[in-house]
Amino acid sequence: MPDVFDELHRRCRAGESVALATVVATWRSAPQPPGAAMLVAADGSVTGSVSGGCVEADLYERARHVLDTGVPELVHYGVSDDEAYAVGLTCGGMLDVFVQRFDDDALAQLDVVAAARQAGEPAAVVTCVAADAGDTAASADPAGRLGRRLVLTAGQVTGSLGDDRLDDAAVDDARGLLAAGHSGVLRYGYQGQRRGSGLSLFVAAYATPPRMIVFGAIDFAAAVARIGAFLGYRVTVCDARPVFATGRRFPEAHEVVVQWPHRYLRDEVDAGRVDRRTVVCVLTHDPKFDVPLLELALRQPLAYVGAMGSRRTHDERHKLLREAGLAPEQLDRLASPIGLDLGGRTPEETAVSVAAQIVAARGGGSGRPLAALDGPIHHPG
Repeated sequence: MPDVFDELHRRCRAGESVALATVVATWRSAPQPPGAAMLVAADGSVTGSVSGGCVEADLYERARHVLDTGVPELVHYGVSDDEAYAVGLTCGGMLDVFVQRFDDDALAQLDVVAAARQAGEPAAVVTCVAADAGDTAASADPAGRLGRRLVLTAGQVTGSLGDDRLDDAAVDDARGLLAAGHSGVLRYGYQGQRRGSGLSLFVAAYATPPRMIVFGAIDFAAAVARIGAFLGYRVTVCDARPVFATGRRFPEAHEVVVQWPHRYLRDEVDAGRVDRRTVVCVLTHDPKFDVPLLELALRQPLAYVGAMGSRRTHDERHKLLREAGLAPEQLDRLASPIGLDLGGRTPEETAVSVAAQIVAARGGGSGRPLAALDGPIHHPG
């Protein structure tokens, strides 16, 4: 929710009070994932969305109430035959939304998140969104813990959830979510013990963007870089030929590197700058570049490795990679020829095909038409 966070930070810096509604849990075909947010300002303006229009009108009124009272609220939205066109979700999904007020007293924590994001470092905000009567650490007023939060970055922790043991447990677990780039709920019992359901903490992860590394400075690479940036990836284009690997030819890429592909990837792996979210698109379709690069890429736990080329190129490449010692399960991870069968030909159509395959791999989709499938439209996160 970068645009929502920026608006939240801006208004709190200006001394305003705002209500922030954040999706903390979803079930079935909920339209937005955990972390989606809507901000309601004192002047009545709205930034962001939590459902694409299904529940925003009701949530707006609740946010105005929280803005007036300062009392946070966890709201559950579902669907039934009676309420599907009233306040429920017509898609059949369910979601929990936590609504809380932010004032200028939260500015120090927001400044920490803003500084981390500006520096390209991950940060997380951990908020107590539910505390039932079984949470004796919350004393006689379980609701008194609602809205407490702490902020963590790589080097510091600010704020508290009201108990040192709980803080320690939450920080450890939140770092695991943050490393994976995921927002989600942590549940604890008394004083941070990892059992029971007395406390629910929502971790809003502000992770660094995942990387897309495109090898091969060709016209198809320009289109893939453009759609990769649109999908939220930090895009690098790499090619060994300086005449082709220029910023002018790839204006949508965040960086353009002149280097032999396998050497560049080896340097990035050694420096810890690729992870399980990284996608690699090999568009060089030249064996002297492809084979050493793919041999290295397929040995890494990357999210996606795809390679452009004809069927004949694919077969020859597979043969060379087998001879290089790659195991069958490693070769099975190679998406080659790259992309889904959409019937496209142009660089832009090919880029859509590649992007669709990457999204399907990330979300566990089949790539088949939704009209031909039964069951939920949205896959579990």
